[in-house]
Formats: sequence, structure tokens, C-alpha cells
Amino acid sequence: MMTKFLMLLMLLGGSLMAGATLDAALIHTLANGESDEKIRAIQDLGALATPEAVLVLKSLSDDALFVDGEHVFYLNGDQAIDAVTGLALTPIPESSDNVVINNRVRSELNTALSSLKLFDPKPSVRRKAAEALLNDVSPDMLPVLTKAVAQETDAGIRELLLLAVAQINLGSPEASLRLSAVQALENSSSPNARNLLTILLDPAHEPVEAVRRAAQASLKSVDNRLALSDALARIFSGISLGSILMLAALGLAITYGVMGVINMAHGELLMVGAYATYVTQGWFRLHWPQALEGYVLAAIPVAFLSAALVGVILERTVIRWLYGRPLETLLATWGLSLGLIQCARLMFGAQNVELTNPSWMSGRVALPWGLSLPWNRIDIILFSLFVLALVWVLMNKTRLGLFVRAVTQNRAMAGCMGVPTGLIDTVAFGLGAGIAGLGGVALSQISNVGPDMGQGYIVDSFMVVVLGGVGQLAGAVWAALGLGILSKFLEGWVGAVIAKIILLVFVIIFIQRRPQGLFALKGRFVDN
Repeated sequence: MMTKFLMLLMLLGGSLMAGATLDAALIHTLANGESDEKIRAIQDLGALATPEAVLVLKSLSDDALFVDGEHVFYLNGDQAIDAVTGLALTPIPESSDNVVINNRVRSELNTALSSLKLFDPKPSVRRKAAEALLNDVSPDMLPVLTKAVAQETDAGIRELLLLAVAQINLGSPEASLRLSAVQALENSSSPNARNLLTILLDPAHEPVEAVRRAAQASLKSVDNRLALSDALARIFSGISLGSILMLAALGLAITYGVMGVINMAHGELLMVGAYATYVTQGWFRLHWPQALEGYVLAAIPVAFLSAALVGVILERTVIRWLYGRPLETLLATWGLSLGLIQCARLMFGAQNVELTNPSWMSGRVALPWGLSLPWNRIDIILFSLFVLALVWVLMNKTRLGLFVRAVTQNRAMAGCMGVPTGLIDTVAFGLGAGIAGLGGVALSQISNVGPDMGQGYIVDSFMVVVLGGVGQLAGAVWAALGLGILSKFLEGWVGAVIAKIILLVFVIIFIQRRPQGLFALKGRFVDN
């Protein structure tokens, strides 16, 4: 049966197809020839790469190509379309036979159809087809690849196609073709290109010295491009990690700066936001499936309010009675974190729950130098910047922000000036918890959501706050980005565990030298 894509193609191009014809001898060879003849006919049709050729090959693949005497046709609804002329046959032939192909011919047919996806209007389909060809490319595909390269407008896909062409030419017996292929690979950013060029350095594989010298020069260029691509990828991963740390640390910077509370349950507030996102997704699936793509946007206020409510409850019931007693606060909040983890296990189970990225957060964007960035991480970085802007406006342009900054700098003086310090403590703790919940929304799109997910971020969040400076939003931002980028580079050199140890030692040494952090509070500060 014809696919919807082909039906649409026939409907849109009907007027053009009426005047388009294929070679009659080629079509009849495809229908009546022997296996080798059919394979050559398939290759010739594939090299044409026209919509008419695609329709014929797809019909053959779907066992929907028929032969009746002099006519070879396929069905389009109630019409029989002549495979040569593209015109409707009237009346429909009554006695016809399917064109039968064996497994060898079908394998060649599948290869031809895969290569014809290089001309699909969707870049994602073309990219996938080009990537598949790199693993199974043959000299027979050279005409199709050459035509695809000439028509391709996407730089990333074009590079893949050129790599496939070079891969074919490197196996040519002509040294001139091998040399041109090596020179073409000089501008590649693909690890596959590096592997192909490395093989050519061996005289046993490449006897011509000029080709080997060109391969050496191209290999150096490819290595430089790969190094640049790797560095950019690590920087992007570090910024992505830093954006998560920033969301986690912003709330902690507010609560720790205002109240001096070492809240060991802050990571679990991330977990609350992530589970709120999971519940929102489930509600959309059950009650509003047609709008499921927007569940992440709806989860943002839900996660904020859920985490803020939990934070207010914790502050009003436990933490407010322990101000000025850091050891008791540390132990109490650690116990609260264990309690929240157990509550999550009872409500959602001990296993991780599944969250699906909406389509607008799926896929990747291809950039030069072989760099490919996932959309979900790009969106999270933008979301983090948006939250940062809102927090900055709140802290610097509103009355609440003025009170929070006053309590942070001098609690006693703020109280004497009429600031309700107790209420500010509660509101600030709820605000910090809500921001952590927003971090949980972001984290749910790139990581597993489970009861223990917050444990891995609490230490990093405190490092960000201490390194940036207590109560300083700018310090939290720069510290989060710096630690995120440095962490990714160290992980590539020494591994994740050693990288974490090095970062911890670095923060300890830095705080010994500069106890106030990157940014010190301005004005008079009185320890409470």
C-alpha cells in the first residue's frame, strides 16, 4: 500500500507528472527482466532521483507494481497509473500480475530507497539517511550522492555527504581520485574522516607518497577541528550543568544569606519540583492529551508552588525554632531530607519515573565544526536565564527584595526599622524552595527522576553559594558557571570522581584565601 507521503506527493505533483515520463525500456526491464537486469534498472532509477522514479521503486517495494501486457502500472486509489507516462489507464486492466522480486533484488531496492531519502524535504530525514550511508556506502551510490551534494543546502548534511563521496573515492584504483578525496576531507570535523585518513598513512594501504603526505596534512587539520569541537562541546556541557547548579543555588543563596541556615534538605526540594512535573505530565495525558506538548510549561508554576509550600511548612514547623544553632539545624534538615525521600518512595515508588521530552525539546541543532547541541539543554539554559532575570528583578526592584537584602545585611537594624524579620524568613525560605522546584523542572528533562535525585546536587549547591559569596546572586551565577565548565573539563581528563575531589579541594583553598567569596556584601554587616 502506498504511504501517505507518496499519496501527497502524487496529489501535489499530479499536473507535473502528467507530462513527465520514464524510460519505457527501463520500466519494462524492471518488470520483466532477470534479477541482475532488475538490479541494474533499480540502480538507474535511483540515480534519476526524481519523484516519478521514487513512486515506481516504492510501489515495487510495497508489492504494488503490476504488469499487464505492454503496460506496467501502480494503483492510486481507484486509478491505475502508467509507470512510464504517469497517466491514468482507462479502464483499469483486469488481468495483471504483481512484479515479483527475490531477496537479493529487494536488498538492492531497500538500499536505493534509503539513498533516495537524501532528497526528502525534511532535513532530519536527510541527515538520518546520510548518517546511515556512512556505515554502508558502495561505489554504485556515487551518482546519487553527487546529485545530493549539489542540491543540499544544510552545511552539516552536506559534510556527511562529502564524507560518503570521499569514502567511495578513497577505494578507487586511481591515485588522482584518492588524492582529491583526501583533500576534500581536510575540512571535515568527523571522527570517521580521521579514521579514514589514519589508515592512509600506512604505506601498505596507500603506496603513493603524494597521497600519504596529503593525508598527513588533512589529518592535522581534522585533529585541530575535532579538538575545537570537543572544547566547545565541553564548554556547552559545563554551561548546561552550571545552569542547573545556578537554579539549585539561587534559592539556597537566598535562604542561607537571610537566615544562615544550612539546609541539607534543599536537594529534596529539587526532587519535589521534578515529581510535580511528573504529576503534571500524567494529568495532561489523562485529561488533556491533545495539549501534552505543553505540559512542561504548565509544570513550571505547579513545581514552584509545590516546592514553595513544602519549604514554608519546613520553616514554620522545624527550622524557625533552630535559628542561631547551626549544628542542630544541620542535623534537623538532614533528617527532613531523609523524610522527604521516604515520602517520595511511598507515593511514587522506589524506581525512577519516566518523563518524556516534548517535541520542541527533542532533537539537536547542528553547528559548524561537527558540533551538535541538544535542544533540551539549550532550552534549560534559556529557562535558567529567564528565572535569573525574574529573581534579579524581585530582589532589586521590589519592596520584598529590599526587605530581604536588609535582613541579609543587618537583621537587627532591619528589625528596628520595622521590617518583619520573622515573616521575611518564611517568605524567603518559601521563595528559595520554589526556585529549587524550578530547578527540578529543568532537571527532569535531562536526568532520571527518583527519590534520591536531589542528593547529588546539595554539596555542589553549597559550593556554589560559598564560592560566590553569601547572599550574592551574581556570585552564585558566576560560581555555578565556573564550577560547571571546570567540572566538565576535569571529568574529561581525570574522571568524574577525581574531578569532584579536585573541585572540593579548590573551593576549600579558595575560601581559606578569600572567606567572603567572589563577591562580598556591600555595606555594614553584623553577624547574628
